[in-house]
Parts: sequence; C-alpha cells; structure tokens
Amino acid sequence: MSILIIIVSVLLLILGIIGSFFPIVPGPPLSFIGVLLLHFFTPYNMNNDVLILFGLMAVVITFLDYWFQIYSVRFFGGGRASTIGIILGIIIGVFIPPFGVVIGPFLGAYIGAVIETDFNLMKSFKIAFGSLLGFMGGAILKLMYSIFAIWHYLSYIL
Repeated sequence: MSILIIIVSVLLLILGIIGSFFPIVPGPPLSFIGVLLLHFFTPYNMNNDVLILFGLMAVVITFLDYWFQIYSVRFFGGGRASTIGIILGIIIGVFIPPFGVVIGPFLGAYIGAVIETDFNLMKSFKIAFGSLLGFMGGAILKLMYSIFAIWHYLSYIL
C-alpha cells in the first residue's frame, strides 16, 4: 500500500510542476497534497512545522499567482477592461495548447487595453506586456515551490 501512495504522491508532485505553467492546474496545492500523502500514509513522517509551512506557502503562492497578473497590468496602466481581457484570455487560452495560456492573457489584456486607451497601440502593448510579466512571475514562483516540494519529498524518501 505504501508503494501505491508513493506513486500517487509522485504523480501529484509532477502535476504540481505542470501546474506551474497551466493556470487551470493548481500546481502548489497539488504538490502540497502529494507531500501530505507521504506524511500521513507512509512511514516517512515530516515535522509538523514543515507541513504547516508548506501549506501556508501553497495558499500564499496560489493567491499571488492570480494577483501578479492583475497587479502587473494595473501597474503598467491597465484598468477594468484589461483585467477582464486577462481573465477571458486565460479561459480561452487553456483550450489552445501549448502556448494559449501565455498568448491568451496577453491578447486579452491587449484588446482590453486598446478599448481602454482609445486605440493607443503602444500603451496597449505596454499594458499587455505587464500581463506577460505577471504570468511569468507567478509561473516562476509556482515552479520554485514545486521543485522545493520535490526536493523535500526526496530528502525524506532517500
């Protein structure tokens, strides 16, 4: 039974890495669930403080992932239409693999910004670029968490 739990945990950790780049897959929470499975259902017990830290980090990083894109668009001058464009771009981009999750929010923010700025194309591009920076910031943060979870996981198993 332990081997099955370890296999499921490894799959969840891999999904955590995949979730670093695909917004529809919640990467940090899946990685955290993988770590919890290891702790509660195998002989490899972790320190409770470490589990609490992993849980808090997963919640904060998941929140920051969504906040980064919205904040970066607003930081670069975008408003409501740009934010709505990002959300629609994420939803549509999920169905256009593999680059739709990057291009979708960028185009959504760009189209929203074009509407907001009365067709000022350069300012709209700048706002859309903010969306791209926010996406990359969130992806890097989620990837770092997932890699750290795997590293910590392996340190208990090996």
